[in-house]
Amino acid sequence: MDKVNLREKLSLIDEHWRPKVVGALNGQEVKLVKFKGEFVWHHHAAEDELFLCIDGSLTVEFRDRAVQLHPGEFVIVPHGVEHRTVAENEASVLLFEPAQTRNTGNVTHETLTAPNGVQL
Repeated sequence: MDKVNLREKLSLIDEHWRPKVVGALNGQEVKLVKFKGEFVWHHHAAEDELFLCIDGSLTVEFRDRAVQLHPGEFVIVPHGVEHRTVAENEASVLLFEPAQTRNTGNVTHETLTAPNGVQL
């Protein structure tokens, strides 16, 4: 039951698109990640995802619209909904999703698919 300092943990992340687990509860993981550039279009067949912007800004694009997030704002992407994230400049994000959710969902990408369960 130790506290987690998000700023401290984020300072340890030096790569983009590689989520790091900082907590777990009830089969869910709390992950920190830094975004920069465009991610791959994908969906998650069975997992909902929460994206909470901590620093910077990002856009969660859907095929029919886009949602821009600034610090303190979040969006939940329901399972099955195709999406991608875009950050013109670096953005720090907290993800909350079921454990073992692959970051690229139904897509395998040679550089963007990250290993699951990497602890920070």
